[in-house]
Amino acid sequence: MLQPVIDDDGAPFWEYAAEGELRIQECTSCNELRFPPRPCCPHCQSFESDWRLMSGRARIWSYVFPHPPLLPEYAEMAPYNAVVVELADAPQIRLVGNVVAEAGARLDSVDPGKLRIGARVQVVFAEVEGMTVPQWLLERP
Repeated sequence: MLQPVIDDDGAPFWEYAAEGELRIQECTSCNELRFPPRPCCPHCQSFESDWRLMSGRARIWSYVFPHPPLLPEYAEMAPYNAVVVELADAPQIRLVGNVVAEAGARLDSVDPGKLRIGARVQVVFAEVEGMTVPQWLLERP
């Protein structure tokens, strides 16, 4: 698996994920959410922020099945999905991930024919190669 590069601004996202929580950075001056995390609010330029707990509900905004996989480590799992989800609590926030059959399942564990734009998903967390990552389950597979 590709390991995310964790910087100071994004470290809390991964720390909360390890606790099974999906949290998004929020400006405490104007209450706008922002992702990816960054030191300064793009709306009001404040440097004050906190991390708001999300419900973990989302919908598929876009998806793709890489053919052929670009990285050799992923070739045995093809076809697998890569999705962009739009959070139900904050439609302006979109996250990238994979839809799986259950937490920690292989990236090819969901039949490609089951994915649709707008399909509702729920976040789950899985430890993959020593790191806890968010994954997505179809609400009605």
